[in-house]
Amino acid sequence: MNYISIFDIIKIGVGPSSSHTMGPWMAANAFLKSLKEQDLFGEVEFVFVHLFGSLAKTGKGHATDVAVQLGLMGFLPEAIDTEQINQYLQTILEQKQLVLNQEKSIDFVPLTHIVFHKKVTLDFHPNGLKFEAVLKSQEIVTETYFSTGGGFIVQEGEENEQEDEVAIPFSIENAMDLLKHTMEQSLSISQLVWQNELVLKREYEIEQKLLQIWQEMQDCVYRGCHASGELPGGLRVIRRAGKLNKALLQEATYDSLEEWLAIIGSKKWTFNETSKWISCFALAVNEENAALGRVVTAPTNGASGIIPAVLLYYFCFERDASLEQVKQFLLVSGIIGSLFKKGATISAAAGGCQAEVGVSSAMAAAALTECRGGTVAHALMAAEIAMEHHLGLTCDPIGGLVQIPCIERNTMGAIKAITASNVALESDPAFAKVSLDSVIRTMWETAQDMNTKYKETSEGGLATQVSVNLPEC
Repeated sequence: MNYISIFDIIKIGVGPSSSHTMGPWMAANAFLKSLKEQDLFGEVEFVFVHLFGSLAKTGKGHATDVAVQLGLMGFLPEAIDTEQINQYLQTILEQKQLVLNQEKSIDFVPLTHIVFHKKVTLDFHPNGLKFEAVLKSQEIVTETYFSTGGGFIVQEGEENEQEDEVAIPFSIENAMDLLKHTMEQSLSISQLVWQNELVLKREYEIEQKLLQIWQEMQDCVYRGCHASGELPGGLRVIRRAGKLNKALLQEATYDSLEEWLAIIGSKKWTFNETSKWISCFALAVNEENAALGRVVTAPTNGASGIIPAVLLYYFCFERDASLEQVKQFLLVSGIIGSLFKKGATISAAAGGCQAEVGVSSAMAAAALTECRGGTVAHALMAAEIAMEHHLGLTCDPIGGLVQIPCIERNTMGAIKAITASNVALESDPAFAKVSLDSVIRTMWETAQDMNTKYKETSEGGLATQVSVNLPEC
């Protein structure tokens, strides 16, 4: 497998799901690009989108239909004004037209032109979708894509996903490679990853991108901690981060993110209050994610609250934290995520929630451990511990929405990451019985053995225990 940049694992996007929202969105963008390259764009009269497998079964709750429309309009997840999304969709409904790539209007009725094939799953991956462009000549151009988790896509017939074909200084296929290179070069994980990323971007570009991601994480948490009301989708889930933030700060006043963080960092909190802050940070992000807000995929949208929660905990509560260590944290977490991507999966539709919350918790645990001064072996041990205690975690969203149990699950993943770091730092990795590579293999074997109904279909687990009446696709 080619090199996966940390900026492919950790990237800015839109909720609620990286596999069901961002992946199909990127597939729609790719289909437009293909039409342009074939000089067929001007000939398109209609476009149909067919959703299969998990995309069909839970696509409505995951806003897959919304994503493909925005993608066909040519918008990018990292750049779209999220406040305008509802207006874009309303315009399509009212005018019964979609402006393809923001250039060409075509007739488009979502209920007709987006088809949910709930009983059909394509062979390559549970998240399949097919685009059909009907040309003026009545010729039909079709392309099939698979959303393989974390916003990654692969077109049918292609061998690899979106990866960088580059010659990097240090090839890293597994944790043993990572340990070997760092020992031989006398480098930390973050220093080694930096050297690889320099092949793809200039130094100032890496710095800029890391700080942009950090800023987006903070902004997302801040928005979520100051929002209230019901989340969309019909479950009538009430936001809790805002209420918890207010209860913790009591009468404190502030006018900006910076002032808010300064207040949190300046007070002495009890263990229970600190734990509540970690939960508050995670809840805030995943409530924003559920509301189609802008989040940082890390490595998925469903698990997007864990890394911001652990990183903000470190930044606010462990007094020696600095921007340099924030960048260090992101570099480490990104490479750990890539190990799971290569050795197993980061798609809940392929591996259950262990592939999302479990992976994110492992990423955060390793990153926190290095930032606290742990060795490479300690960091890898922390990642192993975090994943070991997420093995077998199913994905069973009620109503197909990334809300229950997904939002609370991020708070658990964050706490487990911190605990895993604590345990690893107080242990001697030389005596560890389980390696990170072995737990990655175990996770993949568990994923393959897991009953399909527990893989983001809403046909098992909690999804069948709670009665809800939501709109049909």
